[in-house]
Amino acid sequence: MDTPLNGADLDDLRAARQLLENPGLAARMTSLVGAPLEKGLDMLPVGWQGRIAGVTRNALSKAADAAIFTLGDTPGAGSADRWHQWGAALSGGVGGFFGLAGLAVELPVSTTLMMRSIAAIARSQGESLRDASTRRACLEVFALGGKTDTDDAAESGYYTVRVALAQAVGQAVDYLGAKVAVDKASTPAMARLIAAVADRFGIQVTEKVAAQAVPALGAAGGALVNTLFINHFQDMARGHFTVRRLERKYGVEVVRTAYLRLGDARP
Repeated sequence: MDTPLNGADLDDLRAARQLLENPGLAARMTSLVGAPLEKGLDMLPVGWQGRIAGVTRNALSKAADAAIFTLGDTPGAGSADRWHQWGAALSGGVGGFFGLAGLAVELPVSTTLMMRSIAAIARSQGESLRDASTRRACLEVFALGGKTDTDDAAESGYYTVRVALAQAVGQAVDYLGAKVAVDKASTPAMARLIAAVADRFGIQVTEKVAAQAVPALGAAGGALVNTLFINHFQDMARGHFTVRRLERKYGVEVVRTAYLRLGDARP
């Protein structure tokens, strides 16, 4: 493959693409519960789809307000993936014990833990957490690896999702550089960003809730579901911030072209 990327960086890009284009969250959930997720969805009470959407937006709002600012801004530091997985498993176990009634409490906790893990992965790839684009990119991770009801195959690719989010949030990029003291949840820019991300993240939250709705799982199953859930977004973050590291080195268009050509080169 003729590309300006050196061999090691091209291998990194190939590995990132494999993570970003083949996430397989629904397949993992189906394997865990031993049945298609549609059966879990059928067990959810009437009206829960709308409630999940509201809880999802609330969870993202709380995560965006808190998680990143609990980490030191030391680019290149370790990401502590396992610690965050344990925290997510614990919250999932509690949520599984209380069932659907505990979702409004459990999801903001687990989402904040995932945001913190995503930010740590960003930092490990050389990102500065004080940078506005890094904070935006951390939120973008929740939109990766999932589809909306209106997507077709061409609209769910990694770069297509990034472009769609950039168009949807507009001036939210400028907002994310503001000080913590700003009332983030009430700004129109933040609302647009969370809405754009929540549209996709909510699909995957619904898959998680459907898996947890299977009666045989219980608290232990809730912990396992949350472990799968955070592993998925850690994979998305690792791929996303690998691509961004290479974009800083070679330029966005060079990396984008190489990424797309890797897809064209598939047997």
